[in-house]
Amino acid sequence: MYKIRTFNNISAKGLDRLPRDRFEVSSEIAAPDAVLLRSEKLHEWPIPDSLKAVGRAGAGVNNVPVDAMSARGIPVFNAPGANANAVKELVIAGIFLAARNICEAWAFSEALTGDDASLNQQAEAEKKRFTGFELPGRTLGIIGLGAIGVNVANAACALGMRVIGYDPKITVRSAWQLEAGVRRAHSVDEVFAAADVLTLHIPETDDTRGLVNAGRLAAAKEGLVLLNFARAGIVDQAAVVQSLENGRLARYICDFPAEIFKNNSKVICLPHIGASTNEAQENCAIMAAEQVKDYLETGNIINAVNFPELILPRNGSGDRLTVANANVPNMLGQISTSLAEANLNIADMFNKSLGDLAYSVVDVDGHVPSDIVAKLKSTEGVLAVRVIE
Repeated sequence: MYKIRTFNNISAKGLDRLPRDRFEVSSEIAAPDAVLLRSEKLHEWPIPDSLKAVGRAGAGVNNVPVDAMSARGIPVFNAPGANANAVKELVIAGIFLAARNICEAWAFSEALTGDDASLNQQAEAEKKRFTGFELPGRTLGIIGLGAIGVNVANAACALGMRVIGYDPKITVRSAWQLEAGVRRAHSVDEVFAAADVLTLHIPETDDTRGLVNAGRLAAAKEGLVLLNFARAGIVDQAAVVQSLENGRLARYICDFPAEIFKNNSKVICLPHIGASTNEAQENCAIMAAEQVKDYLETGNIINAVNFPELILPRNGSGDRLTVANANVPNMLGQISTSLAEANLNIADMFNKSLGDLAYSVVDVDGHVPSDIVAKLKSTEGVLAVRVIE
């Protein structure tokens, strides 16, 4: 039986994907085979020797020590696209908030005093202050065309906006899903130069941190509306405030409150609610649970942020061996030699690499003895070895 430790409240619909005759699920398990979490920070959590997988019920994995997990051969799964519709809807709402000055107009109406006649008179006298713009014909720039970015692009097209997007790592799947009218940009700067409204849908990494900076804002169209429902660190907050002050940037709508934006009438900060719908939380939990379950039971990897995707239908009449290792020469040779020494025939094998890591799944006709497992574990460059009977 596999043991799954949960952090945070994982949707019951996700946990239901883990049959209780094969999985023990609890928040109190000390030596889990896998963990499922949402926002819990694991950077200070002592990684147990028993751990084989991490399932993040969401897209971002900033709260998971991915490098430390990789060094132990532990895949970190996330749920890309499971919350895409929820975030898309909030992004579109954010565009409307900015375009029609809705928050300011609401605050104005809430502050009015007097009888109905007086309220109507005040409203008519001041409504020009809240004149906005319509979306058809405006250009939406999108940086990042993953599941969320594609959904936002297609929704904007349906609203009559022109759309230009940039993503040097766009997948074939995402490209197929994009509306035909979405124009491809060749750089981040090209998007900034073209956009009336710009939205960010990229992870926060060393390469993307501070991507929105003073230089790019200075080169943007005057009156740009900037939306950030991705990660706070992608944006240089001080540069945003300066750009709002000089008028280059008209509005900043984000999902990350910050002291620097308090009482700034040109900023709308929401409390990180992009994925805060019942449907999104259920979808994320289901996807994370199913991926962890599949990995534990079959060794297949789908949507791991640190290991290659690898799916091998079960073949052979015996055990399945999985090996995670550094991406260095002759690893497959050493695995094959070890199995040959045990007189085990390889029925099927699949190996893939991703950056510095590689992963192999081997089906054999027979049982993999413990001494072969120990030998492979002691091989230089091998990070984790597992036998699935």
